[in-house]
Amino acid sequence: MVKLYRSSRDLEHWFVRIPRAGWARFPAKRDGWAERRMVNMLSHQHLDLVPLWLAFNTGLLEGIEKGGLDLVA
Repeated sequence: MVKLYRSSRDLEHWFVRIPRAGWARFPAKRDGWAERRMVNMLSHQHLDLVPLWLAFNTGLLEGIEKGGLDLVA
């Protein structure tokens, strides 16, 4: 299940946890998912779980559908 997070230290990006793939970071802007980057050594200290729909215009939801990944609301 894919989960979306927001960081209190980096408000310009979304963070997403993808099972068996790891963490990705992408810009919090229209079509930002196209600019995603995998990240390592991510500190979870300042991450808050948020609903996936908050990233509705970034292309994330479409990417999840194409990838066949499970969603978490």
